[in-house]
Amino acid sequence: MRAGRLLSVLLLLQARGRLTAREIADELAVSVRTVYRDLESLAGAGVPVVAERGSAGGYRLLAGYRTSLTGLTAGESDSLPLAGLPEAAAALGFGLEAATAELKLLAALPSGNRERALRARRLFHLDAPGWFRDAEPVPHLAAVAGAVWGCRRIRITYLRWRSPRQVVRDLEPLGVVLKSGTWYLVAAPAGGAGGAGGAVASPDPAPQGTARVYRVAKILRMEALPESFRHPDGFDLAEYWNGWTERYEKGVYRATATVRLSPEGVRMAPFRLAPAVARAVERAVERAVGHPEADGWVRAELPIESIRHARGDLLTLGAELEVLDPPELRAAMAATAADLAAIYSWPGGGHPG
Repeated sequence: MRAGRLLSVLLLLQARGRLTAREIADELAVSVRTVYRDLESLAGAGVPVVAERGSAGGYRLLAGYRTSLTGLTAGESDSLPLAGLPEAAAALGFGLEAATAELKLLAALPSGNRERALRARRLFHLDAPGWFRDAEPVPHLAAVAGAVWGCRRIRITYLRWRSPRQVVRDLEPLGVVLKSGTWYLVAAPAGGAGGAGGAVASPDPAPQGTARVYRVAKILRMEALPESFRHPDGFDLAEYWNGWTERYEKGVYRATATVRLSPEGVRMAPFRLAPAVARAVERAVERAVGHPEADGWVRAELPIESIRHARGDLLTLGAELEVLDPPELRAAMAATAADLAAIYSWPGGGHPG
């Protein structure tokens, strides 16, 4: 680990020029004291590290010095797609490898191209989690990623929404996906379609149709099993994920509701409703062009998950949306509105409930 970090410090100085100890520490996610020790070790090994004092000082390599240690290790090659995405790389357990791979690539570039790459790096930042939510803790993500990269079977204890809540699954992990700040594991059941059998499985790779999706934050325990597996020929993670998300949306939204939206409700829809529902509003607006209702409202058919979920979702638009059908949803909206009116009609607050 320390040898790799020393190389990272060296390549940082070669790629960036003068850097302070704090800048190096922030880049490598270590303490300033650790950076000082690493710089002393580099100097002791014959690397010409120059310390410059003053407010504009820092550390740099002696002019003209360059290292040719730019070949990628196996771990750095594995992490290459994550270069430039330090948070994701660190979460997957490839933080140092990805940073070193990026530095080696920068060090191998001619100076002009290196400056262009560094400038582009300063102009792009990925903040994966959505607004008003923190990233989920994923203590098993690095171990899961290691099993994915190593084609190693795993046994997980998984927390799901239906009973029994905790289940044990033996899986062949095929890939990991980061969507809106949430990590998912795509895996096929080990030992056949049952998914909860023993560790010994068929030597044939699982077909794409048997793969399932697991939310990594819901993995309570994970054990790497001794058996390896062969990654399915032709399995395309991006293709599978796109198909799965499309099927998931269709499976979630099992019914429709007929509603009317005011002009303000139409404007608010993309910010308050789920993307699939907001798209239905957009399509309704396009169809209504040239022949809106007399009061300017728009009628739309919206996909809904259930009466309970739809009530909570559609209430976010307040009086800018009216449910026409189904009657159960209209009644649920009316009951909630009546409850709210009763609460807020109580003088000075403190409604007895």
